[in-house]
Amino acid sequence: MKKKIWSLFICTALFSSLVTGCSGSESKTSSDTKKDKKITLKFYSYGTEANYNWKKTINAFEKKYPYINIDLVVLSEKGDTQEATKKLDLAAASGEQMDVLMFSESASYAQHVSMGMAAPLDDFIKEEGYKVSEEYKVDPQINGKYYALPGKFNPWYVLLNKDHLDAAGLKVPKDWTWDEFMEYAKALTRDGHYGTYFHGPQNGSWMEYMRLALASESENSGFLTEDGKSNLDNPLFKKSLEIRLKMEQDDQSAVPYVDILSQKLHYRNQFFNQNASMILIGSWMNTELGGSDQYPLNFNVAVAPFPKNRKTDKGGYAPVTTDYMTVAANSKHKKEAYTFIRWYTTEGQIVQGKNIPSWNKVKDQDLKKIVDQILSGTNNPEKVDKESLVNVLTNAKSSKYISPVPYQAEIYKVINEEYEKLIFGEQNIDKTIEASQARIQEIIENNH
Repeated sequence: MKKKIWSLFICTALFSSLVTGCSGSESKTSSDTKKDKKITLKFYSYGTEANYNWKKTINAFEKKYPYINIDLVVLSEKGDTQEATKKLDLAAASGEQMDVLMFSESASYAQHVSMGMAAPLDDFIKEEGYKVSEEYKVDPQINGKYYALPGKFNPWYVLLNKDHLDAAGLKVPKDWTWDEFMEYAKALTRDGHYGTYFHGPQNGSWMEYMRLALASESENSGFLTEDGKSNLDNPLFKKSLEIRLKMEQDDQSAVPYVDILSQKLHYRNQFFNQNASMILIGSWMNTELGGSDQYPLNFNVAVAPFPKNRKTDKGGYAPVTTDYMTVAANSKHKKEAYTFIRWYTTEGQIVQGKNIPSWNKVKDQDLKKIVDQILSGTNNPEKVDKESLVNVLTNAKSSKYISPVPYQAEIYKVINEEYEKLIFGEQNIDKTIEASQARIQEIIENNH
């Protein structure tokens, strides 16, 4: 009897300030006790303050969850993902505290999952009772498990120098094919500037520029098929190579690849300095469309959708990038880390006001408001054709998601190397595909 009274006394002392009283289970007790103490989560991100509004976003989270502190580590002040990855891996090797990790692209995400750096989230998702594929526009499943929730929804699009279009007598396309894109680029190559600039491939990154026609499809849009086989025999991979070769060498409407590498060119400078009239890029550029102190805008900007392959195709499909928000496998506060990434990938995206969210609860009609908010942070929002931007973002769709394989980076490296032999005249397109196929098959076999 004394034992019962004593345990009741402890329970009352612990929870006198809580409405929940003493009826909770053991797990409830430990969870609520945690709320009495502040927990600090170490959050590693490649994203900068300028592009992510971290102070405002983290303050809003900490206000809602006062028992959780977020200690932000910005891994690259330039927002350089390669630099950020190196620093993240170094921090992991040094045994630093890690709770939340943010990856910018699928290959890096898959690679770090295979390294055992990200914890599975399935139990948390099941407990909350939702389906990721219904809740979000991007489904980041790997081998049937979830290791991340998606943040922003950044479909690729075509940025247009509207002044150059007007001078060439061209309209802003609302729906177009790759053939029309090539015609536009040819017509825009005049007055000392190129029609377009392709920012990749580069050292096995920016590989979207190697699957242009593939990426316009609703499914089977990657270098590997869903069952992990090579997709390089797909005629649309050959078409992607043909587009690059024709535009650079026959039409001379694209900035030469050798210049991109030797001069270390960047898409922002190429576009804002008006060296290229059209840039295929991800819609993370929304935050910069109206220009900034670093990249002033001295012309009018419009946006066109990612081109499709055939006129009869249903358009809108494009490569989509997101931020993969993961809970670190060695975190001692996985539940709280999950609480943060779940909040961040839903209402946190609205608070941040910098990107179009992957969260499906944001309706199309809310897009205009978000776009206004994003553009208001730029120097000259009035120079942006907002209608064309909203049109593209409203109609953009993600191709069927293919889980990246742990050796994705090796695949990218091979395709990059074989492409360079093609563009530098060392082999033709058929030989490029044949050599890529053979090398990729070897990688697949070595990993099974």
